[in-house]
Amino acid sequence: MHGEEFTVATVDQNEALFARAQKTIPGGVNSPVRAFRQVGGTPRFVTKAKGPYFWDAENKRYIDLIMSWGPMIVGHANPEVVEAVQKAAETSFSYGAPTEGEIELAERICALMPSVEQVRMVSSGTEATMSALRLARGYTGRDLIIKFEGCYHGHADSLLVKAGSGLLTFADSTQNAPSSGGVPQDLVKHTLVLPYNDIAAIEEVFKKQGDQIAAVIIEPIAGNMNLIQPSAEFLSAIRSLTSKHGSVLIYDEVMTGFRVALGGAQSLQGITPDLTCLGKVMGGGMPMAAFGGIKEIMSKLAPLGNVYQAGTLSGNPVAVAAGLKTLEIISREGFFECLTGQTQKLMAGLKQAADAANIPFAVDSVGGMFGFYFSKEVPTSYEAVTKSDIEAFKKFFHLMLDQGVYLAPSAYEAGFTSIAHDNEVVDAIVAAAQNAFKKL
Repeated sequence: MHGEEFTVATVDQNEALFARAQKTIPGGVNSPVRAFRQVGGTPRFVTKAKGPYFWDAENKRYIDLIMSWGPMIVGHANPEVVEAVQKAAETSFSYGAPTEGEIELAERICALMPSVEQVRMVSSGTEATMSALRLARGYTGRDLIIKFEGCYHGHADSLLVKAGSGLLTFADSTQNAPSSGGVPQDLVKHTLVLPYNDIAAIEEVFKKQGDQIAAVIIEPIAGNMNLIQPSAEFLSAIRSLTSKHGSVLIYDEVMTGFRVALGGAQSLQGITPDLTCLGKVMGGGMPMAAFGGIKEIMSKLAPLGNVYQAGTLSGNPVAVAAGLKTLEIISREGFFECLTGQTQKLMAGLKQAADAANIPFAVDSVGGMFGFYFSKEVPTSYEAVTKSDIEAFKKFFHLMLDQGVYLAPSAYEAGFTSIAHDNEVVDAIVAAAQNAFKKL
């Protein structure tokens, strides 16, 4: 035995935690895409995060390119936001009664988004879209809703029809609608699903059923089938058709609101929706969302009108404090110019690295939100996204992960940067990508 070394096999802490989690949590995760099912391998269990980085259970550092799926736009554990949250927490987490902070946040949102005259706060994006749809139905007295293929608007029953992201990863592609078990066909029959960016389809539906359509809900920049931008003509057609037929246009800006621009996607597109759903950034990482719009529609909500919506934790003081401070930081001069510039620089770097390795690869970005695709061109629809090279993405994902770059664990998710993703961080990501593309 002389001279032989004995090594004790160490257990990877992420694997140990994942095995433990699966005993008490379905699939070991509290939101499906976290399970790494599309890419394979073991999810990373996060222990802490700071700026553009997080650390896993093995104490390995990663550059974070999902930033909690968007909200951490000012970087993880931003000292100003942390201070605001600590101060608020000292006076209790929730009252179930009104506070001045809620008014300040509402005023801030209305000032940043002129289409929003009044706003109601809730605790999640799903709550916001679900409530906006109920309100649109109550306001119009109609049942039908139009949504678009690959757009995800949270997990309310009537919206789980050909929905994006997690559902694209998990749904049985042969199944038409609904795209989740437990959703009655009766509910789904009130939801029409049309292809994104298809003007003829929406014109046809309005021609036939315009007087029955309560609302059209759309992600103004889709982020749940990767990043897909709408054409100006498509948006213009939707706005004019909804106006003509008295239907409510709902902009689901849960992901894009305060993320692609200070005034959201609507400020870039020059479209004035009737209702807007917000989340992510407005809570600074805390569970916080909202829906708002023109006073005429918002006044149909209880206690003024007959459309009921309530929530004990809505507008809770800790989330309000995080949101207010985050909105203050992103409103500072030069914030979005810097964020947009860094994101574009990152995308250009990835594209250059792919081109050098002769790999078909396309990129797109708006503000601090980005998409990359293993295809020759930037896709414009769900169908086009599904034709990109998913196998190449899986390999790329793991090659990047091994080098400490954490991408969304699904080819159907947009990515996110923060103001903390400076030149040094962008250069490190691009260097990792150069290595990864060489190995593909």
